[in-house]
Amino acid sequence: MEKLTFKLDHFEGPLDLLLFLISKHKLNIYDIEIAQLLEQYLSYIDEAQFQNMEVASEFLEMASRLVYMKTISLLPKHEDEEELLKQELTGQLLEYQTCKQVAALLAQQNRSADLFVREPMELEADLTYTLVHSSNELIQAYLTAMGKAQKRMPPPVTAFSDIVKHRVVSVASKIIFVLKRLYKYRQVRFDSLFAESGDRSELVATFLAVLELVKNKRIVVSDDNEKIAFRKTI
Repeated sequence: MEKLTFKLDHFEGPLDLLLFLISKHKLNIYDIEIAQLLEQYLSYIDEAQFQNMEVASEFLEMASRLVYMKTISLLPKHEDEEELLKQELTGQLLEYQTCKQVAALLAQQNRSADLFVREPMELEADLTYTLVHSSNELIQAYLTAMGKAQKRMPPPVTAFSDIVKHRVVSVASKIIFVLKRLYKYRQVRFDSLFAESGDRSELVATFLAVLELVKNKRIVVSDDNEKIAFRKTI
């Protein structure tokens, strides 16, 4: 068997070492030969101890785990437990292998600036164009260059003037208005309620106020729909 001469601190943990041994000896990670892997693993531990290197407890714990798995494989009627332990170890190795690959990709991306970006260099000023423009000329040139993009800019405030200037008239205020007229005159012509309306909003609010009062049986409209009066209470 080939003698192992690597140093223990090259591996971040026992899973890292196991992946190295599986790759070096071309073992099947999905069907690990525990006996062969244990032999390689213990040889590495012995070599490390022979070189007076301190072996971390996690490496020794993995060694005992592999010894236990090999023992189970030699005992009769323990096939299920042996397969379960192998699947657990395989899952841990595959997960650790994926993490190493992702870490390598991230490290490569982090080094890309050092590999592909040159040092800043000083550029000489181009004095070919010597004209001087005012700030207004520069702004106008910029807006012209924007072209169609300028159409996507927010609309000016004046675009909303026709919408904002229409006042909102509440129906409640017009109900009060109608009741005050009736308290004063007891009976009024229907069209007189709209004589002082200044815009469409006020007209609509007054009409809705009359309908609301009729619905609540507080006022009545004459049969010819020309006069409005308080409803008589029985």
